[in-house]
Amino acid sequence: MSRTLTAAPVALTIAGSDSGGGAGIQADLRSFTHFGVHGCTAITALTAQNPMGVSAIQPAAPEILRAQLERVGEAFDLGAVKTGMLVNAALIGVVADWIADRTDRVPLVVDPVMVATSGARLIDADAESALLALTTRATLVTPNLPEAEALTGRPVRTPEAMRETASELRRITGAAAVLLKGGHLADMPSTDILCDSEGLWNVTAPTIERPTTTHGTGCTLASAIAANLALGRPLREAVRKAKAYLCGALAGARPAGKAAVFALPVTPADDGAVTIVRA
Repeated sequence: MSRTLTAAPVALTIAGSDSGGGAGIQADLRSFTHFGVHGCTAITALTAQNPMGVSAIQPAAPEILRAQLERVGEAFDLGAVKTGMLVNAALIGVVADWIADRTDRVPLVVDPVMVATSGARLIDADAESALLALTTRATLVTPNLPEAEALTGRPVRTPEAMRETASELRRITGAAAVLLKGGHLADMPSTDILCDSEGLWNVTAPTIERPTTTHGTGCTLASAIAANLALGRPLREAVRKAKAYLCGALAGARPAGKAAVFALPVTPADDGAVTIVRA
């Protein structure tokens, strides 16, 4: 007896490979798989890294990145695209041109990946203008506080500054929405600020008290949002589901080698534990 197969939703991650397995495309594919989304990849760079830091980056040749994007685009109906580490202006230009040539306008989540949690710079200084040209097409941009400071040129050290900066970043990036992540803020580490066309929103989650590295949290959150957008969920709901998944990943972390990494399978935090309310 034959059966009808329902097509799986598909998301594409355009990012670097993390040799330590905690971030980059490795984290992205874990997020996609968790939400039942088929993951495609276009690799922008090979990195030598582990949860303690990045020691070397080898960018992909622009023509190889372009070929990856073309092969994926011709074979899959993409429900969402997520970008991570794009390294330099040439690679960002390839991605921007490919996005501009697509007529289906899939949701685009841009994780700027300018500064790693360890403090390593992950993008050429002269590539920032190219990155901002890409963000004008984004459904959502997800900077952390060091990246927000790099983009605005001023410190972000208080909840009030976060709210002001989220609004400023939406103007600077030209994106439909910005999710400013608060993990580096001592006063409000579990609250992110979402700025969309309807205003500012506090995205608040439980604080996870565990002695674990936070390496890869940005990749995990952005790709989980992309997965939920690929499933057809509205942006705020996608953000809430993704934040609950990240909380579960942090709570389920277990030792692996000399560092704690995200354990699989992940049990997300109860949906009610993550709230989105007017800021």
